[in-house]
Amino acid sequence: MNMKFQSFRKSAELFGAICGGLLITLPAIPQALAQQSVTQQSTPKVNPCPRIFYEEPHNTRIVVPQGCPPNALTQRLAAQGLLPVPATPSQEETRLGVGGEAPVPSVSSQSPVSADQTQQPSTGAVSTDQPLLQPRQTPSATIALANGTVNVRLINDTAANVTYQVIGDTAPRSLQGKSYVTLQGLQAPVTVTFERQDGGQLTVTPQPSSESGSLEVRFNETTNAAQGRSAMRIERNGSVFLN
Repeated sequence: MNMKFQSFRKSAELFGAICGGLLITLPAIPQALAQQSVTQQSTPKVNPCPRIFYEEPHNTRIVVPQGCPPNALTQRLAAQGLLPVPATPSQEETRLGVGGEAPVPSVSSQSPVSADQTQQPSTGAVSTDQPLLQPRQTPSATIALANGTVNVRLINDTAANVTYQVIGDTAPRSLQGKSYVTLQGLQAPVTVTFERQDGGQLTVTPQPSSESGSLEVRFNETTNAAQGRSAMRIERNGSVFLN
């Protein structure tokens, strides 16, 4: 009788220990889940392609970061051969969408010209409707680079302020009228864009400087839109192209 009572007592103690452990553990589970939820909510996703890149005036003045859907300026410079072809956005960027508000459109809906250029005739013949396959224009100037780098002096001979940007290197900056700025150690190939802040046209005259590995670029006013220029490309061989 005593043995049965002792066995029953041990079983009751064991059952009580198990229940007590569960009572201590259960409150900790929802607390851990709550802390995890707070941590996830406190680290929001950063959108690499904000909608402001696709709104004026930035749509036609700023080149978007690599991996973002191209805006108007990025598409125009890429079509002119002044920029690499825009990369396809990552899955995360596609999920976020432009400005985090809408899904990224497909390539065909963004740029019908690019979509047409990717089509190849089934016979293997070369299509004559691909503008990017045309021969490149004659260089506007040629300079001798210094270890693959070049110093560019922008000289604004106009009375208006000029916005310029070294693609992939600087943000848009302002150059006041009748002033100049020197951009040092630019690694070729490099693209520089420029635009009059009053909306007028610019003629651009590049010429090698007396200093080795340096280029002077003069901005002047014009009313002829055909003479207006908005971008300069310096290739690895020192060839300078204007668009």
